[in-house]
Parts: sequence; structure tokens; C-alpha cells
Amino acid sequence: MMRPMRSNPPSNSAPVAKSDSAATPTDRWNPDGGVQLLTVPAELAGQRIDNFLQARLKGVPRSRVYRILRKGEVRVNKGRVKAEYKLCAGDVVRVPPIRAAEQAPAPVAGDQLRQLVKESILYDEGGLLVINKPAGLAVHGGSGVRLGLIEVLRQMFPQSPFIELVHRLDRDTSGAIMVARKRSVLQHVQAELRAGRVGKSYLALAAGKWPRGHRVVEAPLRKNTLKSGERMVSVNPEGKPSETRFRVLERFAEATLLAAEPVTGRTHQIRVHAQFVGCPLAGDPKYTADDVNRAFRDLGLRRLFLHSRLVRCTLPDGTELEVEAPLAPELESALEALRNK
Repeated sequence: MMRPMRSNPPSNSAPVAKSDSAATPTDRWNPDGGVQLLTVPAELAGQRIDNFLQARLKGVPRSRVYRILRKGEVRVNKGRVKAEYKLCAGDVVRVPPIRAAEQAPAPVAGDQLRQLVKESILYDEGGLLVINKPAGLAVHGGSGVRLGLIEVLRQMFPQSPFIELVHRLDRDTSGAIMVARKRSVLQHVQAELRAGRVGKSYLALAAGKWPRGHRVVEAPLRKNTLKSGERMVSVNPEGKPSETRFRVLERFAEATLLAAEPVTGRTHQIRVHAQFVGCPLAGDPKYTADDVNRAFRDLGLRRLFLHSRLVRCTLPDGTELEVEAPLAPELESALEALRNK
């Protein structure tokens, strides 16, 4: 469901940015050359260095991009930078030579995947896309994933020189996700996110009986990487401050349907906060015990029950936008099975 509402445009609306195609002729990587020096044009000011490199090193695995950043092989104005460094107009980026053997052929999305993504588009106006992302589809390639939502969209819209994620969803999470088709829209909505003016609401099915009156979870979260390379998050006093607001929507004999609104945006936040309360999410392969998940599989649930139900934001022209993503059929079926149990 989509509910656009018009309000008076703000006086500080963001200007329309130029596209990547306006970059200087030297702003392209030559795979057959040696060291490259790329000058950052004004329209790309504010972009993270990792995203800048990824857009130019076509066919180079994301893991390789992060490795050359980590090792200091990439320099900005002759200095080392981290992956989150935001570029300034006129910055000179040194890119090391990368052997052809290190390049991987760019994966191509099949017709079935393209059609699935096309059918999942909920909103496409004013430089903003809202997609009802299917569970199991990563938002971008990397870490063993060759093809994600953003790569599929770039192949679907080759005429669009700029397509970037506004925010992210876990691979196992379904639902509404925003993608910008204009840099001005990306910068505006991300500024709204940082200011806490973007609304995001999730539907989550928790195992067990959610404690009455437990509406806000404030527990610091810390990311850990296991020897296997798997990323896990835990509540830790040395972690980053994190807050999630929960509201009970429906109670079942052995589960609780929740609305969850993350105030902060930490990795796996809703999942770990639910586990911290003692009611881990149904179908969660990382944070829920196998025997608990087995009981939900008997009800037909074979995936994580976490769905981005709604996103709400104000666009640069002052339009207030609210887009709701319908629940996937397999999640609806699981709820019906619980109601009939």
C-alpha cells in the first residue's frame, strides 16, 4: 500500500545532482594499465571510497576492493584512507594495478530473477525506488554472494547511471527497501535517516511468550567474526548503543507476533534484541535454537520470520511518502497455521 501526501516543500530542498556520466574522461579505470590516478568530480563528492572503487573496478570482487583499501594500496591525495572515507571534489585517488586473473566475470541476472525483482517494485518516482525484497536475495554481491539486488537493478535499468542502496536489509529478511536513482535523493534520504526522521517498521514472529510491558529494548551490540568467517552479533557492554521498540500485535500459544521499530540501525539488531529478551525470532538460523526452528518448520515456516513492513520518509520536494510491503505468502501461511493450532 502506498500513501503519498503533499506538504509545503522545505526551503532547503537538495539540488538535483549530475549523473555519474558527467565524470571527467580520466575518471575510469583501465584494466590493462598500471597505477591509475582518478580525479573525483564535484557530483561524486560525499561518496564513500569503497563504493567509488566498486563502481569503477568492474568485475573485481568486492573482497578484493576492501583488501587493497585495508593494505593501503589505494591512496587519496597520497594518504591512506579507510573504506568509510567520504570523497571530496578534486580528491585524487590512486588505484593500484590489478591483474586480469583477479577479475571475475560480472554475473548476469537471469530472466526469472529479473522478473521477480520487477514484480517486487512497489514505488518508482522522483528518483526513488521501493522494492519488496524477497527473502534469500542479498542487497549486494560480496562475501561469497556474486549477485545481489543492487546488481540486478543496475542490469534492469542500464539507462540509469546512478543506482545505490539507501539502506540495507539482511539477506534473510524480506520487505521494503529503498534504492535511490538520483544522488540528490540518496543524500537527502540518508540525511533524514541520520536525523531519525525516516520511519521503518518490521513484522517479526518471536518464539515463546513476549513479556508483558517489555516495549523498549536498549542493549549495546557488538559485531564478532567467527573463525569460519561468519558474522555474529551479541549484546556486549562494549558494543554500540542500540534501541528497538517492540509492540505486541497478536499472541499465540507458543509464539508472539510483534511490530518492531529500530531506533538505531545496527547489524542484526531486531534479531539479537529479541533473543536478548528470551524470545528469539522464528526461523532464525543464527540466533534461534535448532529445536525451536524445527517446531516452526513443522508449521511450514522454512525461513526467518522478519519482514520490513513499511518505510516512511519525506522526499526532497517535500512529498511525504509511506510505502507498505505486503507479507510474503509463506509468512501468511505460518500465521494461519498458528491461529488454527
